[in-house]
Amino acid sequence: MSQAISPRHHHFTLNTDGRSHPMANTLSVVALCCGIVAAVSAWYPSTHLLGAWTGVVGLFTGLWSQMISATTAERFINVTALILSGVGLLFGLGHGGLY
Repeated sequence: MSQAISPRHHHFTLNTDGRSHPMANTLSVVALCCGIVAAVSAWYPSTHLLGAWTGVVGLFTGLWSQMISATTAERFINVTALILSGVGLLFGLGHGGLY
């Protein structure tokens, strides 16, 4: 019963298949960061330039990352990033556009 006494340590990983995917992981994280910045700037109309451009970058990065993703965890991050980037882009375009 040693397994009942020892604590299990769970950690978050994007490499659920046991192999390393540095390019896909990096693109997923970059797309997620761009999506978060775009979605947060959607709340402030004066930051429409930042939101629109990071939304565009997040969409293209997320789409490319989705094409080369190898695991379900990467795809989950990619879809979340695509949704956040799209929301940020649309609000940025609605508040004043790309320029």
